[in-house]
Amino acid sequence: MRVVSLVPSLTEAVAVTAPGLLVGATDWCSHPAGLDVVRIGGTKNPDTARIIALAPDLVIANEEENRAPDLAALRAAGVEVLVTEVRALDGAFRELERVLVRGCGLVRPKWLDEAEAAWSRVSADSPRRRAAVPIWRRPWMVLGRDTFAGDLLARLGVDNAYVSHEERYPRVPLDELNAAGLDLVVLPDEPYRFAASDGPEAFPELPAALVSGRHLTWYGPSLAEAAGVLGAALRVARRQT
Repeated sequence: MRVVSLVPSLTEAVAVTAPGLLVGATDWCSHPAGLDVVRIGGTKNPDTARIIALAPDLVIANEEENRAPDLAALRAAGVEVLVTEVRALDGAFRELERVLVRGCGLVRPKWLDEAEAAWSRVSADSPRRRAAVPIWRRPWMVLGRDTFAGDLLARLGVDNAYVSHEERYPRVPLDELNAAGLDLVVLPDEPYRFAASDGPEAFPELPAALVSGRHLTWYGPSLAEAAGVLGAALRVARRQT
């Protein structure tokens, strides 16, 4: 079987489970390291002609990361496209099984069982903290409603202050963020690469948790260790209070 992935998370999931299946991936597909496949452009601007020339049996995509016109062009050329939708952890587990087992015909991988087991051990009794989760600055943008990353943080005791916002990634001025009655600010290192200095500079009165963007936003093998990695970063921020 020949698979092209348009989603970094799914690229890692397929490559770790059955590396011989992948023949193409985006320029942003950075895991696993040393992945040797044809690069087909970005998630938002893939080279559909190059993908078609690879003669894939399946292209795997995501409704948020990839554009509908690109997927329609692939389907028009006779390419089978499997589109995932991930808004929460349970959905990620379902979609990963759909991609790997039903889409690619693989045996359910051990890492997926390990990931589900790891998250099942997360205590629902964690102390709650109200936080904002910026994903960009200039302009400032934060996690809003209905996001995978927001669901992970909620399971770890972090309540997103903008979870009820009508937008999924609203723009919120910095002065409004600082006046929102937060206990914490969570700063991932992707898509914007927040650094340790960003917390004190932008949020001088708040503890800041600098977290791995891959563990916060990717749904794949990283989920097996994400609860531990994110939990450790949040505990460090708790000690700042």
